[in-house]
Amino acid sequence: MTDQIPASLAKDPDRLCQALKSADAATLMLVLVQLTGDTHWLDLAKPHIRGPMNYHETMPEPLRDQIRTALFDVLIDFAQSGRPVPAIPGGALLTNMMSTAAGEVVSDDYVAMMRADLTPQTDKAQGIAWRNKPSKAELDGFSVVIIGAGMSGLLAAIQLQEAGIAFQIIEKNPTVGGTWFENAYPGCGVDTPNHFYSYAFEPNHNWDNYFSKRQELWDYFENVANHHALREKTRFETEVVSAIYDDVAALWSVTLRKADGTLETLSANAVISAVGLLNRPKLPDIPGIETFKGPVLHTGKWDESFDWRGKHIAQIGTGASGHQVAPTIAPDVESLTIYQRSPHWVVPNPNYFGVVEDGVKWVLAHVPYYARWYRFQLFWAFADGLHAALKIDPLWDKPGQSINKANDQHRVFMERHMRRELGEDSALLAKVLPDYPPYAKRILIDNHWFKMLKRPNVELVTDKIARIVPEGIEAADGTIRPADAIICATGFQASHMLAPMEIRGAGGLDLHQVWGPDDAQAYQGTMVPGFPNFFILLGPNTALAHGGNAIFIAECQMQLIMNALRELIEGHHKAISVRPEAHKANVQEVDDLHTGMVWSHKGANNWYRNQHGRVFAVLPYRLVDYWRMTTHFEPSHFAFDDEAV
Repeated sequence: MTDQIPASLAKDPDRLCQALKSADAATLMLVLVQLTGDTHWLDLAKPHIRGPMNYHETMPEPLRDQIRTALFDVLIDFAQSGRPVPAIPGGALLTNMMSTAAGEVVSDDYVAMMRADLTPQTDKAQGIAWRNKPSKAELDGFSVVIIGAGMSGLLAAIQLQEAGIAFQIIEKNPTVGGTWFENAYPGCGVDTPNHFYSYAFEPNHNWDNYFSKRQELWDYFENVANHHALREKTRFETEVVSAIYDDVAALWSVTLRKADGTLETLSANAVISAVGLLNRPKLPDIPGIETFKGPVLHTGKWDESFDWRGKHIAQIGTGASGHQVAPTIAPDVESLTIYQRSPHWVVPNPNYFGVVEDGVKWVLAHVPYYARWYRFQLFWAFADGLHAALKIDPLWDKPGQSINKANDQHRVFMERHMRRELGEDSALLAKVLPDYPPYAKRILIDNHWFKMLKRPNVELVTDKIARIVPEGIEAADGTIRPADAIICATGFQASHMLAPMEIRGAGGLDLHQVWGPDDAQAYQGTMVPGFPNFFILLGPNTALAHGGNAIFIAECQMQLIMNALRELIEGHHKAISVRPEAHKANVQEVDDLHTGMVWSHKGANNWYRNQHGRVFAVLPYRLVDYWRMTTHFEPSHFAFDDEAV
């Protein structure tokens, strides 16, 4: 990179000085080292940074002031001289910088991945690196249907557009946003820091919160769609009924149901399913639910006209959405009765309710590389830095409560937080402390959950629900607790992947018969043998349970998809399909890895596994492993045209 710091930066030194005081000192240190090559700052900072669990930086204030003062002088000098900003370094210096900021050693493979991520990609998705760019006529003769205009569908469209490949997006909703349009329940928000939860090529320096709520996230994706002019290429309020492959023509016939109920058929060379994993709400299978006299709401299909204030509310479920909605409505309801099937491990985060100061926004937008280095720190702390804590140590002597030393340390940290929040003598402790290892189920960020449980109008019920009656919910002990409304925070039909669409590949092969009712499998979560030119974003074994974010996974998958399309178009082929032996080997590797991961622990139930115990939903790899395998396209794993199987 040879960008220059604008001279205007030096014209308002007071603004720069004040903004630097708001910014993260460790991130500023990384920028300072990059601009100067002076590594003594790393030596000074290293003893005061630790991570990833309960990551914090404890640099003494004098050292922070020294870093800010030195960086101020360097930035002014660059602005006045017009010298180009040095690029991201490599080699031992980069490893040292990353390891210092992470608070532990960062491996070489991770350094390689993050060096690519650190390179600014603003306004330009990665797309295809054409070797022999096709003519406009060739590109115009190839078309793709994208199913869904949520996060992954917009990503696919942007990369196809960058490559010059024609596409249409089919979206069942009236606008873009997917999850962040559909989920409108009180308190809905992200549990990944949003400076990390954004496209690598489309950073947002104006987030108002470190963990944004639904509206701000939806606005982000709306703005992305507008910026890349994707609305004009999207069919809204239109649902895909089926996608049928024509072996002779090597084309997909995609049947649509429009808003008025009429059907229409499109033809496309390729189909990208971007419907995601968690998009069809699942109501609890409880006897009598249809007899309840009041409204029954699901967090994934919320009635925004519903007013909970002053009512007796029953909430079923204490997972991610339940953890957000209950503390939000508790102050305003007459009573809130929460039915818990099993407790979750909960971690505190000091930034969860944090507001991003104007000075931080200014630094993100104006100080070179600050936003990229900050993203790296979040990437490590909220992703692969936790992976080691998820691997079962067969020699560990506390298998009932943890799976290895690091996992046990996480357990102690979270249990200490729960005890501190509730008090050592609280009767609630027995209800909220899990009896399984951390990360066997999704970890939740404390949304004032424990403070809420202590409210006089809140009751946590751990008895099994026997049935729902017209006036409320009856527990297994016969107690009926009245309710005016029931909120179901009970998740989604994750195992029924791509339902209710009919997908038929080569020879009429039915995808749902191949998968069975709940056993979806795909090569790198993306391709299935017998389904040429058909790609799945956020498909089987791509959900994340150890950190990271779904946007990164979709970006990895798009590397695979775009490489496959490059091979297809440059090679003048009609079809590409993953070979059965490559698919089988990848699925077997995934299954083998899962046997050694915490979510296979027998002590916990989770939605990651099907009825036979196979983990079909989540990724067993480190993010860097998945990035490496999707970046490298192995031609021997694929067949073309009449070879496609």
